[in-house]
Amino acid sequence: MDEQQVLERYLREHDLKMTKARQTILDAFLSMESHVTAEHLYEAVRQLDPGIGQATVFRNIRLFTDAGLAREACRDDGPRQYEHAWRHAHHDHLSCIQCDRVIEFVDGPIEAAQKAVYERYGFQPSGHRMELFGLCPDCAAKQRS
Repeated sequence: MDEQQVLERYLREHDLKMTKARQTILDAFLSMESHVTAEHLYEAVRQLDPGIGQATVFRNIRLFTDAGLAREACRDDGPRQYEHAWRHAHHDHLSCIQCDRVIEFVDGPIEAAQKAVYERYGFQPSGHRMELFGLCPDCAAKQRS
């Protein structure tokens, strides 16, 4: 099942329709491989169809999250960022506090440590999100000079 089918099934289950605007927003979201704010998604959608309003984009990114196509990326400050969720492997994030660059990574020892914490406290894992903050190499170099 692809993203289109997942959304269509979700819409049917919730008595919603696949509108032209919703399809345009989905296409724009799926074309963006990096983390995206609702505002950036709105800007991309406006390039495709200037008649689609900001509120429509914001409502639909939440709907995509509810449908399992998007998930909020970790962010303690600033605007919410979204990333693709459907058939995208788990990963964690390094976030630059200067330029907002986000690097996705998977680290075996960190995953093992998190599993050990679940086991130590008798938790049944359902998932986790981790974000590490600091300066990316470019911003660190600028700060040194």
